[in-house]
Amino acid sequence: MPRPEPTPLPALTRAEGELIDCYLDVVDQLGRINPARCTDTYAALRAAQALAARAVALREALTVMHVRGESRLHEATLARALRVLDGERRAARVTVPPEAAAPPPG
Repeated sequence: MPRPEPTPLPALTRAEGELIDCYLDVVDQLGRINPARCTDTYAALRAAQALAARAVALREALTVMHVRGESRLHEATLARALRVLDGERRAARVTVPPEAAAPPPG
């Protein structure tokens, strides 16, 4: 049985593509730092150090868009791109996981 074709990425400008990439880089680093999910202080430290550089890249991507006169973000298109790039799963790592159910008494 042939595998289904992956959902195509919507058409983005180069600047929008850079924005999405940088945003997901920041989300990934935040997910690695999340104290509710991380068990290794060294890995969290490394992710925190990388976060600063990724945040600068995100700021620069937005600056380029602003300087070029791109004053609006097309949120529906960008949200579609985030979904195609697994942004929902990646962003979920930033949240606090649900509390584990208590074992039954006995």
